Amino acid sequence: MVPRRQDYGMKRSDGARSGSVINFSTTVSSGSVRRSSAVLPSVLTFLVIVASGGLLLMIEKGMLNSMETPSPRGGGKRLDFIRQTGIHGSSGADVESQILQEIRNRTIKTMCSQRNVPHSIWSLSPLQRKTLLQHILVNDEYRFLYCYVPKVACSNWKRVLKVMSGALESVDVNIKMDHRSDLLFLSSLKPEEIRYRLTHYFKFMFVREPMERLLSAYRNKFGEIESYQRKYGAEIVKRYRKGRAKDASAAGDDVTFAEFVRYLLDEDVERMNEHWMPVYNLCQPCAVSYDFIGSYEHLEKDAEYVLQRVGAPAFVHFPERQTWYKPVTAETLHYYLCSLPQKLLRELLPKYILDFSLFAYPLPNTTTAHCRH
Repeated sequence: MVPRRQDYGMKRSDGARSGSVINFSTTVSSGSVRRSSAVLPSVLTFLVIVASGGLLLMIEKGMLNSMETPSPRGGGKRLDFIRQTGIHGSSGADVESQILQEIRNRTIKTMCSQRNVPHSIWSLSPLQRKTLLQHILVNDEYRFLYCYVPKVACSNWKRVLKVMSGALESVDVNIKMDHRSDLLFLSSLKPEEIRYRLTHYFKFMFVREPMERLLSAYRNKFGEIESYQRKYGAEIVKRYRKGRAKDASAAGDDVTFAEFVRYLLDEDVERMNEHWMPVYNLCQPCAVSYDFIGSYEHLEKDAEYVLQRVGAPAFVHFPERQTWYKPVTAETLHYYLCSLPQKLLRELLPKYILDFSLFAYPLPNTTTAHCRH
């Protein structure tokens, strides 16, 4: 079937778990090729065992059912394409990025080959399918699909899509981002049109360390956005702050991170706000076979790869981070996670376990010794 033309607008430290203490290896630091070649294979082995072994056992025994996390496909042609085009150099960081990509591809393939997972969007529940289709953006001219994940540079990717569709002159234009106008969502197409694009278009998404993404959403929405403070913050304060259950004056502008986590524990992952919904639930990597899964940690190089892969015009580049942007540093994340009661963190991690495992992110180290630093 011929695709329908666009008819819209103009576009971490090593250790082991002991008792109830969480302590997993942290991500690999970039370095020379020689150092990477020595360290990364062991990390790959560790992560594949954790993700494709331990998690599969959890699924087979139904252990994830009590975690309110749905069962976990994705392909990945990046390495073949890199070998053919030589886009990436041979630095240690590039080797790390390529190996992490391969880890994700193999883990997702293993996880999603199981019988009890959805293997197409049509086997998803109506709510799951609706969420997924509302998060996949379409570009018919360059034949690609992008599943956007809030707090993973999705605003900048939407700028890129608008420039490529002709709706925006440049990614550097200083305007407030409209997250709906001049964008084509897969949800607006007919089933046969959806099937055609899922089969024939290049499909990609970007991921981020789950707790870092969560903290970024918390600081942005409850520290800066009044509408979120009124809609979610006030309710969180009333529900989880002692003596404030009937406080009509709660503004919701002083929600603590622990209160936010308590709220998340009571939320169904499939009905969460998109800014803190697990990436797995937003993009369903078992139901959609993504050709490439980039990461926030390698955003610049991975974005360059995608733009070259889809044949974007030379004048299209991925935007630089705005000067006002406040990144979540390792120190900041360490502070917030170590300030949480351990019980809350242990209960929170299962909700995001598929994001950790499928996308090769080690669980955070919050042992007493680590948190002292």
